[in-house]
Amino acid sequence: MIAQHAFPVEPWTVREAALDLSLLAPAESLFALSNGHIGFRGNLDEGEPHGLPGTYLNSFYEERPLPYAEAGYGYPEVGQTVVNVTDGKIVRLFVDDEPFDVRYGRLLAHERVLDLRAGTLVRTADWVSPAGKRVRVRSTRLVSFVQRAVAAVEFTVEAVDDEVRVTLQSELVANEALPQQSADPRVSAVLKAPLVSVDHDCGRAGATLVHRTRASGLQMAAGMENHVEAPGRVDVETHDADDWARTTVVCVLGAGEQVRLQKYLAYGWSGLRSHPALRDQVAGALSGARFTGFEGLLREQREYLEEFWDAADVQVDGDAEVQQAVRFGLFHVLQAGARAEQRGIPAKGLTGPGYDGHIFWDTEAYVLPVLTYTAPEAAADALRWRASTLDQARSRAAELRLAGAAFPWRTIRGEESSGYWPAGTAAFHVNGDIAAAVERYRIATGETTLETDGGLAVLVETARMWRSLGHHDTAGRWHVAGVTGPDEYTAVVADNVFTNLVAAQNLRVAAEACHRHPDLARSLGVDLEETAAWRDAADAVHVPYDEDLRVHQQCEGFTRRPEWDFEANPQYPLLLHSPYFDLYRKQVVKQADLQMALFWFADRFSDEDKARAVDYYERRTVRDSSLSAAVQAVTAAEVGHLELAHDYVYEAASVDLRDLHHNTGDGLHIASLAGTWLALVNGFGGMRDVGGSLVFRPRLPSGISRLRFSVRWRGTKLTVDVRPEQVEYSVRDHDTAVEFKHGDETLHLRAGQSVTRPVSVPEPLLPRPVQPPGRAPLHRGGDH
Repeated sequence: MIAQHAFPVEPWTVREAALDLSLLAPAESLFALSNGHIGFRGNLDEGEPHGLPGTYLNSFYEERPLPYAEAGYGYPEVGQTVVNVTDGKIVRLFVDDEPFDVRYGRLLAHERVLDLRAGTLVRTADWVSPAGKRVRVRSTRLVSFVQRAVAAVEFTVEAVDDEVRVTLQSELVANEALPQQSADPRVSAVLKAPLVSVDHDCGRAGATLVHRTRASGLQMAAGMENHVEAPGRVDVETHDADDWARTTVVCVLGAGEQVRLQKYLAYGWSGLRSHPALRDQVAGALSGARFTGFEGLLREQREYLEEFWDAADVQVDGDAEVQQAVRFGLFHVLQAGARAEQRGIPAKGLTGPGYDGHIFWDTEAYVLPVLTYTAPEAAADALRWRASTLDQARSRAAELRLAGAAFPWRTIRGEESSGYWPAGTAAFHVNGDIAAAVERYRIATGETTLETDGGLAVLVETARMWRSLGHHDTAGRWHVAGVTGPDEYTAVVADNVFTNLVAAQNLRVAAEACHRHPDLARSLGVDLEETAAWRDAADAVHVPYDEDLRVHQQCEGFTRRPEWDFEANPQYPLLLHSPYFDLYRKQVVKQADLQMALFWFADRFSDEDKARAVDYYERRTVRDSSLSAAVQAVTAAEVGHLELAHDYVYEAASVDLRDLHHNTGDGLHIASLAGTWLALVNGFGGMRDVGGSLVFRPRLPSGISRLRFSVRWRGTKLTVDVRPEQVEYSVRDHDTAVEFKHGDETLHLRAGQSVTRPVSVPEPLLPRPVQPPGRAPLHRGGDH
């Protein structure tokens, strides 16, 4: 776990005040920059030392074999893995003839700052070479939100005491050597040198490299252009080869003089366009960056983020750590999706190679709710990407002998890439999660363009899948068997509550969407008989309930299974220390599942149902997934356990800043970062979308004195300002109005208006629940 002092708590920055080489890999993830198209890990400018070098292009991947001890029909045979593409971040420095390397000489000071309002990573270093020459180094790095294909670095060197000869090497490097990323030698072989040179050229101060992947057939181009300012004579020359290009700058600096290198970078890739077209695209992007200039890029970046923060900022008074963490999380969620533009949003964003760069259900269930209410254009783009993969989903459904479309558990371009079917193929809820995201976008924005632009087809085909997967029993109840819900420790079961409810919602919203767009529905072959069958199944969905214990069962029979022996199994995560066979047959929960149903379908459960379910499942949930804490925060807050909810918020917020799962070095947990927003806004803000209405039931724990946030709702920005005794709702937008609910009261606000209502928090129906031994949430102010 990263100590709290490693990154001081500040409201708008993440600061590393001293370089700790043992934290290189997680720091590279924390300091990653991206715009959803290009991703730079926060590697040191000089490239070494590193934890894991990484530069990524969204959805640029290589194919690899999927290993099976025993293959079976319907098992995917080819996987997809994100590729570390050409690295343009590298700027090497030589002081006289000695390389600037933090492991040699004396590092008098070193600081890196991720500025969440400027969208930059700034590094400063004060270094004395082994020969005693002292220099100050400053670099500013950005990946542009405004110019999608562009990134830039400004690198300055100042001579402090003596005259020095400075040599800068600004590089493009393909096929960087990487630490082994997989125990499977076939996978390692694929990733060892994934790029094949297609073309390279250079000029005096810049170069372009074009490469392709060996198996997936994708091509990419990376270009750089360098601008140098220095006193006196400056020599600049560039050389290139298949896998590298280098612009070398040489000058002499007197004491107090400095050299400034401004490096513009551009990236593009395609599976269709020719390499001359990619090369020209990169050249055009470089021209645009050069025209804007480095100061112009900085200004554009700040203006873009000012607009984002004006609509998305969450203010948390009383808890400085959560305040920093929620802004850090929102920044990285934005980076993951802002300019993805009909590409998926991977579970790690573009911050590292974890999970092979795959997109999971996390995107629709955690990330898109945040983007829908804060940056809806990015949410729409991500949903259009899903719609673009509908043909692959149809093919997968046919392979599984189902109707409609079955979207993959994990993928990059649309094909299923999970080699473990109980947690992959059987997790059909991903289809309902996607449908829910489509419907949430329509309701929150009031727009129907997404629905007519591929969304309706997604709703129809997923509804057809559910209708063929489920069945009616003799009593008329509708069941879904052979599925895995969000809890991967309870696999291949009947009537998982979350899955059944998300399927029923999918069926209903598909029928309603077809009613709104009858002509388009007919073009998809939908008739009244089919939509009636969808409604019948949704109305008859079975939700298992244990009458003796008076608690909903996570799945049929769950509460009658043997209990898990926590005392005999004290090591976590359980999946690394216990056989799946044992996990699958016992009452032990990896991550919030029934509680996810309580969150998403709150109106389906009574207050007593919720209180009993939280009490029951808290005792059995081990949170071996980073997705769990945020949902448990929401449900704990809803049933009145506000201090427990606050601890869960703190844990969700700390997953990466504290490296709680010891894998932040592979990339950030984007869904957990989004979950911090969900925990605050849906948990303490009490926000729900119920029956197409926006509802708030706010409540604060004792450790938070004020919670202020805004959401975009049907073209209006509604600001919610919660204090312990009252909440103020306000609208600042011009010529807009909004209708919403405070509890059961309907409120109407126009631009410039505000209204205040009291905050009432009912007493919990049951005492605060306990968690499994050793699994109490991370406690703010001290660890459990």
